Amino acid sequence: MSTLEIPVLIARKRDGGELGREQLLGFVAAYLSGEVEDAQMAAFLMAGVIRGFTRDEAVTLTEALLDSGERIDLTGLRGPTVDKHSTGGVGDTTTLVVGPLLAAAGCQVAKLSGRGLGHTGGTLDKLEAIPGLRVDLAPDELHDQVERIGLAVAAATQDLVPADKRLYALRDVTGTVASPALIASSVMSKKLAGGAQHVLLDVKAGSGAFMEDIDEARALAELCVQIGEAHGRRTGALVTDMSQPLGDAVGNALEVGAAVEILRGERSGRLRDLSVELAAAMLVLTGIEPDAARARVDQLLGEGAALETFREFVTAQGGDPAVADRPWEVLPAAPIVAEWRPGAGVVAGFQCRRLGELAALLGAGRQRQGDQLDLAVGLEVLPRIGDPVADDEVVVRVHARRQEDADRVLAELDGAVQFAQGSVPTVPLVHAHVGLAGDPSAASPA
Repeated sequence: MSTLEIPVLIARKRDGGELGREQLLGFVAAYLSGEVEDAQMAAFLMAGVIRGFTRDEAVTLTEALLDSGERIDLTGLRGPTVDKHSTGGVGDTTTLVVGPLLAAAGCQVAKLSGRGLGHTGGTLDKLEAIPGLRVDLAPDELHDQVERIGLAVAAATQDLVPADKRLYALRDVTGTVASPALIASSVMSKKLAGGAQHVLLDVKAGSGAFMEDIDEARALAELCVQIGEAHGRRTGALVTDMSQPLGDAVGNALEVGAAVEILRGERSGRLRDLSVELAAAMLVLTGIEPDAARARVDQLLGEGAALETFREFVTAQGGDPAVADRPWEVLPAAPIVAEWRPGAGVVAGFQCRRLGELAALLGAGRQRQGDQLDLAVGLEVLPRIGDPVADDEVVVRVHARRQEDADRVLAELDGAVQFAQGSVPTVPLVHAHVGLAGDPSAASPA
């Protein structure tokens, strides 16, 4: 790409024009080779954020990111290969339930996950709360484990979509993160590089999500589905609620224990309900009728097949399989547990992001990449919106390393949980289904 052409393409996007496929691929390639400077790419990204990218540009951006690195080849696996991605939230531990469910149903799940940052938790961090479990798997290990037991969860290598890492770092410091096309191309490039032929997205909306508005979350879900389908993958999405913590537990070991109790049939609630919804939706993507998919998921959960798959998965990755039987004896526990009893009322709402931030302040999350986590600490947030609370009832338990940490968080909870007198309507768990033929498009009840 000539140095004269670069400013012309930036100006075209600045003026609301669309770049053709070869122009956009060439522009990204020139940036990676050093022909396009950071300042020029930042100008282009800002123009795109302000003017918008078209669907075709989003598809091409995804292709450019995907072509920058390695791809995982899952074509030799026997069953339908599947992958699930959540856009992040508070108390969202669905992977630890959905993965074993899908593997028990005959799917093959090669899940490349990340670590937590800020108010959201990371699947890899949660899994490392299980003593001995390792997440750094070589590609051949990942492939062999998925072929053998149907499930592996591992860290993505640095060679997977390296252009996305470089572009995201630039977006982070130039105020150009908030673009549906840039978000969708970042998400989908990693999913496509993961090699699965069926991709399900869990796009969060609400105060604990990166995208609070439901309509904006649905638009992002639709764009992600379009990108996946354009690249030959069967893709669907659910737009789900993150106006309150998904599960009771917010914190690494606490969330693992909650997931195990769901697999053991000992815990109900929104985390279990959404895990079932997601697993059934994935089976729909593989060609199973919705009613049959839901019945199959309920059966696998009820008869303990998913729990046994979880045990095999933990064992295969070096973890202590006893976590499937006695989670609270195996997982690390915080020495201080303090209870918050604010008095009688009806839960009216949460500052969900703030609850995630408070768990991070205890040590459950990172403020920056590389921070060391305390895997034992976190919160238990027991009621949900619309639930009545008695005068002496525990609303939040704080699991802390030190008493002063617990006291600091207890003092902050008044602003993070709101109460009302009188009835408060519950909040739907699923706001929309996208790209899932035969699934209801209306919101699911709480």
